This record gives sequence, structure tokens and C-alpha cells, in this order.
Amino acid sequence: MSVLRTQSANQAPAPTRMSYLRPAIVMTVLLTLATGVVYPFVTTGISTAVFNYRAEGSLIRDNGVIVGSELIGQNFTRDNYFWGRPSATSDTPYNPMASGGSNMAVSNPALDKAVADRVAALRKANPQSSPQVPVDLVTASGSGLDPQISVEAAQWQAQRIATARGLTLAQVNKLIDDNTSSPLASFIGPSVVNVLELNHALDNVKAQ
Repeated sequence: MSVLRTQSANQAPAPTRMSYLRPAIVMTVLLTLATGVVYPFVTTGISTAVFNYRAEGSLIRDNGVIVGSELIGQNFTRDNYFWGRPSATSDTPYNPMASGGSNMAVSNPALDKAVADRVAALRKANPQSSPQVPVDLVTASGSGLDPQISVEAAQWQAQRIATARGLTLAQVNKLIDDNTSSPLASFIGPSVVNVLELNHALDNVKAQ
């Protein structure tokens, strides 16, 4: 009998519900503070200090006024500006709140008509250019926000820009060259031109 009493006295008390709940609450609070407060503040502070331009959204300014971001295209339609890729975002073209493509299959007749209409409009606006329209000028991207076009697409529009602005073709082509970005290695992708940056540079060139 005495042995049984000694074993019962040495047994730990049974854990209660609160003994499980308290550490769970403490860990939840600590992890929330670490990952939801401390980590975002630290990473934001470092990125703002070291990569301020990127951290602020890669904004392009004209005399201190924000004209856009180099990461999001804009719907240029005037003859004296370079045009970007078509955008299929809902409500308005290049709507960053509704990023997405048209979801049309290549077998969809509506896609064929849309491409044909774009080709006709581009040929009409660029009568001095080659009848062979670069494909990226008539097809929308998956995001609908692409800010870049191929070098060929920019050069294809060069004569229209030169005529509309009273510039020489050489001036316009030099602007394209100056605003062409190439990947570190050719297999990563082709060279591209940011349309907003190109048009921003275009506005700073005077006619001869």
C-alpha cells in the first residue's frame, strides 16, 4: 500500500487546456510580430535605402511630375508617339487593377478579326513602313501590362514619328538605339525598348 501511495504522489499533474493554449497564443503573437511587423519594416527599409528607385515603383518623372512607371505600359495612340502592344485588360487598356489577357484561343475567329483590324489600323497610320507588321504590335501579352516592344516594332514606327515631329529618321533611330535594353545573355531573350521611356526621351528632342 505504501508503494502505491509513493508512486501516486510522484506523478505529475495532468495537463490542463490552459497549459496548451498559453504557449500557442504566445507563439502566435511572436510570429505575427516577427513576420508581419519586424520583417516587412526591415526589408522595406533596406530596399528603400539601397534600391530606392526600384522600391518606389520604378517611377518615371518629368520635371518632378510622375508620368508613369517603367514597369507598366500606357495606351499611346497619337501619331507623334510610339505605340506599345495591345492590351486586353478590362475597362481600359493597361489597367493594372485588372491584369490579364483576352483568353482567346488561336482558333477563335474573334482573335483573327482583332489581329486583322489592328494590322489594318497600323498600316493606315504607317503608310511608309513595310506591310509586314511586327507581331508584338498586333498581339496582346498575357498580363496586358507589358511596357516594352521589340526593337523591330519600334523601328517599324520610326518614319511616322519622324514625319509627325519634323525629325530626321536618323534622329529617331538613334533614340531607339539609346533606349534599347539588352539581356545579359542572348539566350535569356531579345533586346527590347521601353515605350514610355522612349516617348519621354522623344519629347526632349527638338526638330531640326
